[in-house]
Amino acid sequence: MRVLGRWAALVALAVAVAVAGCAPRPGGPAGEDGVREAVAARADLLPGLLGGAPLRSWSYRTLAVHRDGPARATADAELAYTLDGHDTAPATARRRLDLALRDGRWSVTADRPAEGHPPQLWDQGSVRAVRGARSLVLGAGQPEARLREVAAHADRAVPAVAGAWRDATWQGTVVVLVPAGLDAMAALLGDAPAAYRGVAAVTTGRTGGGAADRVVLNPEAYRGLGDFGRTFVLTHETAHVATRAATTAATPLWVSEGLADRIAYTGTGRAAADAAPALARAVRAGRIPTALPADRDFAFGGDPAAAARAYEGAWLACELIADRWGGDRLAAFYRAAGRTGAARALRDVLGTTEEEFTRAWRERLRQELSSAPSR
Repeated sequence: MRVLGRWAALVALAVAVAVAGCAPRPGGPAGEDGVREAVAARADLLPGLLGGAPLRSWSYRTLAVHRDGPARATADAELAYTLDGHDTAPATARRRLDLALRDGRWSVTADRPAEGHPPQLWDQGSVRAVRGARSLVLGAGQPEARLREVAAHADRAVPAVAGAWRDATWQGTVVVLVPAGLDAMAALLGDAPAAYRGVAAVTTGRTGGGAADRVVLNPEAYRGLGDFGRTFVLTHETAHVATRAATTAATPLWVSEGLADRIAYTGTGRAAADAAPALARAVRAGRIPTALPADRDFAFGGDPAAAARAYEGAWLACELIADRWGGDRLAAFYRAAGRTGAARALRDVLGTTEEEFTRAWRERLRQELSSAPSR
């Protein structure tokens, strides 16, 4: 019995060693290293997913691996890519990938946005890329002719912005995303459709630079605009792309939105009363704003008339600076406002105070928008 007991123990030990030898090793192709290799290889599909857009770099970086059994795993990853000739910093996205172990190697079976993170354009359908002279337009669920029309307006916008804002950090190009509709646009921005109803376009990016900017169109609102409106919208949004490196959390929206509108209106010959109808109605009714527009006044999804008055007032504030101090000082003021806030920039760059400037702005509103005498 003792001999049989020893023999049984040796057999059990041999079986255990054999089973352990067959188990996936953490560092082998069937282990965690294999998962990371499969995730990294996923980047090879990106050029096709972007419709052949010109890529300079692209990669998937695994952040965490979760085993769901001997032949299943999920991976949290960060996607990063740069578009050649357009991006000075990578566009990034958080992704969740499902993987299966087949013939001793891992392969990706699904690739989707990480929970709580917005989708990418290719998650919404096949992407078509159209290259303009100074623009790149990427569309999903859109005919090529429409994307070419967007590229034509974007190509007009870029030189208008370049003439008003000189900054070596900007590539002098713009990337425009055209999703299938309002719902798809809101999904790309990670918000509800109601927040963007009636909004023709939004620029995404990180203040202070350090991330790729994208202009995201609302195709439903954009189609409702005429030729002037489409060029105006894309010039306004391109101005946000150009000024991104100088824009920080300290920059008030009246400064950033006002400058973008001023650039978009430059050379159009639009009179103030025509370009600021909502504010003109308020001024003629005796409701002259007592203060420069606050950031909350520009919110999407609120009172559209109040938002219109905020944008119009911001534009006229930047027009006042350009007329009284010149375009170069306006650009210097913008950069200073991003560093120190508007109040100090008014003092340091323009030699005035916020109170004095607000009085001058209110007087400008009376002169431009009302026939009532100053008082």
